[in-house]
Amino acid sequence: MTLVIGEGEILIGLGEGAVTQRLDRSNRHGVVAGATGTGKTVTLQIMAQAFSDAGVPVFAADVKGDLSGIAMAGVPNDKMLARAASMDMALIPSAPPVVFWDLFGLKGHPIRTTISEMGPVLLSRLLELNDVQEGVLTVVFHVADKDGLLLLDLKDLQAALKYVADHAAEIGTQYGNVAPATIGAIQRKLLTLQSQGAENFFGEPALKLADIMRTDVAGRGYVNLLAADTLIQSPKLYSTFLLWLLSELFEELPEVGDPEKPRLVFFFDEAHLLFNDAEKPLLEKIEQVVRLIRSKGVGIYFVTQNPSDIPDAVLGQLGARVQHALRAYTPADQKGLRAAAQSFRVNPAFDTAETIQALGVGEALVSTLDAKGAPCVVQKTLIRPPASRLGPVTPEERAALIARSPVAGLYDTTLDRASAYETLQGRAAQAQQQADAAADQVELDRRRAAQDKVRQREAAQEARATPRPRASSRQSMGETFAKSLLRTIASQAGREIMRGLLGGMSRRR
Repeated sequence: MTLVIGEGEILIGLGEGAVTQRLDRSNRHGVVAGATGTGKTVTLQIMAQAFSDAGVPVFAADVKGDLSGIAMAGVPNDKMLARAASMDMALIPSAPPVVFWDLFGLKGHPIRTTISEMGPVLLSRLLELNDVQEGVLTVVFHVADKDGLLLLDLKDLQAALKYVADHAAEIGTQYGNVAPATIGAIQRKLLTLQSQGAENFFGEPALKLADIMRTDVAGRGYVNLLAADTLIQSPKLYSTFLLWLLSELFEELPEVGDPEKPRLVFFFDEAHLLFNDAEKPLLEKIEQVVRLIRSKGVGIYFVTQNPSDIPDAVLGQLGARVQHALRAYTPADQKGLRAAAQSFRVNPAFDTAETIQALGVGEALVSTLDAKGAPCVVQKTLIRPPASRLGPVTPEERAALIARSPVAGLYDTTLDRASAYETLQGRAAQAQQQADAAADQVELDRRRAAQDKVRQREAAQEARATPRPRASSRQSMGETFAKSLLRTIASQAGREIMRGLLGGMSRRR
């Protein structure tokens, strides 16, 4: 059977004919589901390379590390060659251009965002805050914005939290009570986040979306692989990061409607982690992003074990469906199997639920959208063999690819410009200097006052210690003679006057 592929289509595999997906419908999203070991990763690899060959950039999380083999041309084994021959297709080893990313900067270029870009809603989910704590965190963001405090990394947020705690009384009158205990609880959760390595994720230079939407000189889209084998051990950080990336794409990209091919295809592996324990407001945000981001030319493909892992409101937005084998051992498994079977447009040639259980490795039920955007009848499909390597790249191969990456040197060195932490440190230092200066002045005034008191006391003591000269009780000889003479004259004069008076009186008689 000759596989006939129309222009503007990518080949998924062989069913009753070529099973393809239209590029102009690839922004309508999709799901790749199936039990462990049924071939989901290989299907993801095939689709990612097909999109790349069509000039569509791809972003995918490499959860187990084996998806990294897409960066190297494959070495087909006999089984792969036989499958290609049965599909009447030539298997030519090739590899798309690949850029490796890593939140921890170990297996790829560091990928970062700032605290401000993450925002209080996603950060609250990452920290697993309750409603009260989320409200306080929102106040911290608002105060930081009002006071011109840049929140770039975790130490900025920690400094802003302390600032709000120190001014809780003043801030509380404007925005509501900010309890120190709540601030302390958020600070402890930040420490836990730091212990998981999230400190490397927040900071600058922040990721520019244009750097994950590149094409090479040949027009092939770059496949951006996020090393997630370590990251997946912190599921909240993993899912929150990918949700942040989707939100950034949604907010920054312009509307393009339904383009001839997507501007970017986003594969979200272990998709159930996105929805686990998600509160209703967050689920509504995810649903909104999924529903509206297609008009930005972005296609989202969720990769998970069972479609039931995805909420119905989101699942209903997914056009392409690739369902690998499911096992139905428990009542919950059987319910998931029925839901998966009922999501397909029925093919009268087989029973969908029974076929899902009987699928072998590398087989899947596939339904995509036709030219009108309607689901095609489901087909039992033999997935095409990959042209790139199955299995991971070696550390040496990874290092060589990172060294010649188009973004080499752009993100590898951390920048730490002045932000909230430095601003508040500066304010604290200035306030301390002013306090020290005031204290020094008070001390100087105290010393001067003390010195003045000492001087006054010494002067008083000196005054008491020096007696004033007293008049002498002894009289000189001259003073004695003079006084005696005066007394004599006075006595004689008195007697003469008295005689004169008495004599006059006697003559009158």
